[in-house]
Amino acid sequence: MAEKDLFSGFRIKNVHLKNRIGVAPMTRTSSPKDSVPRQDVLHFLVRRAQNDVGLVFTEAVLTDYESAQGYPRQSRMVTQRQIEAWKPVVRAIQESGSTAIMQMFHCGRVAWPEINPAGRVIAPSPIAPEQENPLTGQPFPVPDEMSQFDIDHVIRGFAETARGAMEAGFDGVEVHGAHGYLINSFLSAYSNKRTDAYGGSVENRFRLARQIIRAVREAMPEDRLLTFRISNWGVVDMKVSLFEKDQWLETIGFLDKEPVDAISVSTLNFSDPAFDTDQNMAQLTRQKTGKPLMICGGIYDRKTADQALQDADIILSGKSLLLNANWVDDIANNRPLEPRTPQESNVAYTDEPLP
Repeated sequence: MAEKDLFSGFRIKNVHLKNRIGVAPMTRTSSPKDSVPRQDVLHFLVRRAQNDVGLVFTEAVLTDYESAQGYPRQSRMVTQRQIEAWKPVVRAIQESGSTAIMQMFHCGRVAWPEINPAGRVIAPSPIAPEQENPLTGQPFPVPDEMSQFDIDHVIRGFAETARGAMEAGFDGVEVHGAHGYLINSFLSAYSNKRTDAYGGSVENRFRLARQIIRAVREAMPEDRLLTFRISNWGVVDMKVSLFEKDQWLETIGFLDKEPVDAISVSTLNFSDPAFDTDQNMAQLTRQKTGKPLMICGGIYDRKTADQALQDADIILSGKSLLLNANWVDDIANNRPLEPRTPQESNVAYTDEPLP
């Protein structure tokens, strides 16, 4: 098989990407009021597009005003003011020849009541994360087990947020089903102990993801992209596997049948063997889907980018693109680069302007 070229174009449905390099979606706490990010955060996305990133994901945008929020100062896309704030950003990304996708999520049990307007935390089951909240130093609360009313409300929130993204002009949206947040906590037998139609079998645990995907797809024009992010790790309880191999493969099989245009696999390191196999996450995922595949995790220079691309179609960079506006040019010219640390990337969660 011929090696794939990072700087070749790539088509997802009717959208042509100028290269196979993307800005990974990264949660930030940069919205000082009205759930609109600071201007430097918006400029950050435009600068990456101007510096030849082909695919630009936003930070994860919350899907409702009740229980979706897990961190202070997060963004939303459900009011006219929020939509109007994003319109010139999206236009500038597109005028630079890049594709703009808004990621959206519900934090679920990775939250605490004081941060949500409704003063509650919801999840598939009343199981709190084992580790302490890194932002408060306190234990996470036991979440409320979601009722059918809660589930229906969450689904509507995703659909309404997708409509906001369409009004703002985005080329597509991504449903965040990774990292232990709400959708992922339904997918995982570790955090989902329900005995109704949303729990038990892998197919039942996939039910919420399916309903959200279909509601979002109906809220969008057919020519806009819909992607789905999934992972084998969580932002809390990281040492607890969210899946086993067979469950992962079955979940990807269900996802492959849904109207998503690409699947984004988030890893801690793209090359690590997955689930005690001799395959990495992209190779394992490819067993069950022919959809375009994005990969993220441990990609920091030309060598790692080229390696990651061989098992995927698009590579996403988080910390490296966050901290280096010229990263695409650096890898194009094969300049020596070092991996960036989580401590360095903490700039994203301060008031310091992004580079």
